Amino acid sequence: MTCRILVVEDEIFVATEIEHVIEEMGFIPVGIAAEQRSALALASQADVALVDLNLRDGATGINIGRILAQTHGVTVMFMTANPAQLGDGVPGTIGVLPKPVTDQDLRDAVNYIVARRRAADAAPPRRLRLFGQSDTFDMVQG
Repeated sequence: MTCRILVVEDEIFVATEIEHVIEEMGFIPVGIAAEQRSALALASQADVALVDLNLRDGATGINIGRILAQTHGVTVMFMTANPAQLGDGVPGTIGVLPKPVTDQDLRDAVNYIVARRRAADAAPPRRLRLFGQSDTFDMVQG
């Protein structure tokens, strides 16, 4: 089963690089959304979403992540240079990968969240801060 991934990011160069890495990994990018309206329009096509916090329409990323996860059943991981804005996390979402990220950081995190979505055992990558976890090195049951 191929995983469909939505990129919610307003910096077009960052977003296209993320899409490129996703495609190289064999996953299907369903689109780039730069604000809430387009993100929610693509929600039904996505299994996983990579969501930045500060977008074209302001700091809407937290709300987008919450809606994608809780209303549409999308597995959500935040990617932001401002991880402190997430506090203890957003219910229904996996965690946050602090920016900047290398292509390898991105691959590791995407592989982990896809494994979680598929209910497979997987160890979280070192840079991914999981919500509701005391230690990102804990093994997490999908």
